Amino acid sequence: MKFVDEASIRVEAGKGGNGCLSFRREKYIERGGPDGGDGGVGGSIYFLADEALNTLVDFRFQPRYRARNGEPGRGKDQTGAKGDDLYIRVPLGTSIFDEETQDHVGDISKDGETFLIARGGRHGLGNVRFKSSTNRAPRQTTSGEPGESKSLRLEMKLIADVGLLGLPNAGKSTLIRAVSAARPKVADYPFTTLVPNLGVVRLGDHQSFVIADIPGLIEGAAGGAGLGVQFLKHLSRTRLLLHLLDIAPIDGSNPVDNFHTIEKELKKYSEGISEKDRWIVFTKTDLVPDEEVSKIVEKIVAQLNEGDGQSPRPAAFPVSAISGDGTTSLMTSIAKYLRSLDEQEEAEELTNSDHDRKIRDEVHEHSLQRRAERSARRQQVHHGDDSEDGNDLQVHYEP
Repeated sequence: MKFVDEASIRVEAGKGGNGCLSFRREKYIERGGPDGGDGGVGGSIYFLADEALNTLVDFRFQPRYRARNGEPGRGKDQTGAKGDDLYIRVPLGTSIFDEETQDHVGDISKDGETFLIARGGRHGLGNVRFKSSTNRAPRQTTSGEPGESKSLRLEMKLIADVGLLGLPNAGKSTLIRAVSAARPKVADYPFTTLVPNLGVVRLGDHQSFVIADIPGLIEGAAGGAGLGVQFLKHLSRTRLLLHLLDIAPIDGSNPVDNFHTIEKELKKYSEGISEKDRWIVFTKTDLVPDEEVSKIVEKIVAQLNEGDGQSPRPAAFPVSAISGDGTTSLMTSIAKYLRSLDEQEEAEELTNSDHDRKIRDEVHEHSLQRRAERSARRQQVHHGDDSEDGNDLQVHYEP
């Protein structure tokens, strides 16, 4: 199945049914009076969270959704039937934005959660509603109101506890294969991973966490180089980031420079994501003699601490996903760290929500900027083709 994490759709709730104009007409009953019933309420549209879904690809093929209208009222004071509500299944981690105002509408993160997205129109009133002591035969009715209509943009962000970050071929896919049942593609060339992957790490019968692997970043990714940062938003819901560094790159590059390259692109994309807790994981230690691993790690960490002048970074974790060396220690440390976060969650609930809101707004702003740039490029190409026509014909485009 194709992985799609963004989609634009149109939702239209049902119209309310019209009220009925009717008078009671029965044998031997003179002047029976009004008996026109109300119309039915229009159907509303809800999003329904479904953990079985992991992509928004269905919305590319069906971008428009419409709920049923309410039925009109009938005689004998009968109310029209309510329009059926429409439930649209979406994957967990879906953020909803109004396409017209660009406002954030809501998030869906729990399985089975429902979210009202478009309310059905109110029903019309039948003439029985207007009967009074001075108006015995009312001929007034009201029409049903139209339901809400909205153009929405959906963004899916994977829900994971830990996110992997690094250059292409840093060993992210190999690591997630080694510690979970996930089987992403692994090869000896860059950009093997084209879409995010999720893996569940299990440490015993009642302890597990989810780890996310996204395509690698390169210098200039924030400006669209390589795969750009189109998948970086999937790290916005993670609680811990692992920055993977190749301990001895075969291209001869400096791991310290590689580290700063990713840090710079991450900060350009989102200050909030760059402020998340990050651990440094040195990969491919099986390619270096055992007695040299600790020396290389200490040297690189010392250079990183000297370069930014900040407080010392967390202890580095040298691992080899091929041999398994260091992976168990790393996963155990992650589980312990996540447990400590759970214990602090209640006390820092307000702070966390503010930080999450900051990340959401930054990711949304970057997404809008990318869409504006793509639109500008399309217009530039369109007008460029006209300018190369070679004649003096002037074409006027209506706005």
